[in-house]
Amino acid sequence: MLTVYGIKNCDTVKKTLKWLADNGLEAQLHDYRQDGLDAALVAKLTALFPLESLINKRSTTWRNLDDASKTALSTDAAGKLLQANPTLIKRPIVLGGAEPLLGFDAAHYTRVLKGA
Repeated sequence: MLTVYGIKNCDTVKKTLKWLADNGLEAQLHDYRQDGLDAALVAKLTALFPLESLINKRSTTWRNLDDASKTALSTDAAGKLLQANPTLIKRPIVLGGAEPLLGFDAAHYTRVLKGA
């Protein structure tokens, strides 16, 4: 079973869940707001993805951060920042398939999850 990490009211997360269902792939949603975002999960995500890819710099949350927080992004500092502000994480993240997926791209999902 795949796990989709994100926020349930995010349009991209909804699109991902629909694509997975339409393609016969079983998935469960881990909603950061309801299910939480602990240090272990943040550490796993920062190990899987480069920070530049993982952090959503288009988000309102990012734009509202002070400059010191934006420039001091070591892995440790980023982990604490992401845990405190889960909306900074690019969505969705899909784990449990052949490779971890970040964001939604139907063609890439097809190649990775369906082997086509």
